[in-house]
Amino acid sequence: MDCRLYLRASTNEQDANRARKQLEDFAAEHKLRIVGRYVENESGAKLHRPELFRLLNDANASDILLVEQVDRLSRLSAPDWQMLREEISKQQVRVVALDLPTSWRLAETTDDFTDRMFAAVNAMMLDMLAAVARKDYDDRRRRVMQGQAKAKADGRYRGRVEDTKRNELIGSMLLAGLSWTQIQEGTKASRATIAKIAKRQKIVSVA
Repeated sequence: MDCRLYLRASTNEQDANRARKQLEDFAAEHKLRIVGRYVENESGAKLHRPELFRLLNDANASDILLVEQVDRLSRLSAPDWQMLREEISKQQVRVVALDLPTSWRLAETTDDFTDRMFAAVNAMMLDMLAAVARKDYDDRRRRVMQGQAKAKADGRYRGRVEDTKRNELIGSMLLAGLSWTQIQEGTKASRATIAKIAKRQKIVSVA
């Protein structure tokens, strides 16, 4: 059975490949053939994730989409999660997550009745864990905002400290005519940061 690894981290400062060995070990243990690895640094709260949708576009019916945890796949709002679920269903991809043992049976070849039964149970569990992941995301954002509001009220909040050395380098790279993709690869900065510096310097650059 073929499987495709999906590895995601929320920011460029985090290591999206952190769980690669765990996924590869799981695939080897269950005799799955790895036919693709898809790695990206994007928020799980965003539906727009190019590598995830490239995986789905590449996948054949019954391929396994293997992830470390369900929240690597989704911290989406309910409407966005429904859209992603529909795309997964349309492509007939099986989602297997290391933190969801009920999904492991989908990595095994069984009879049609057992396949359908476990697929139904797994779909229910995926929906539940996706909702929990979104609630955790919303709760953490709310706590951060509350902490910032209190710090502002106490006169202690000054926002994120700017990485001036890195930003000066980005400015120099923009002036040299490098593309945003090249700058991202060289500095690990987000496109939003590059856009901010380009706007500050009034530079029109190749994204």
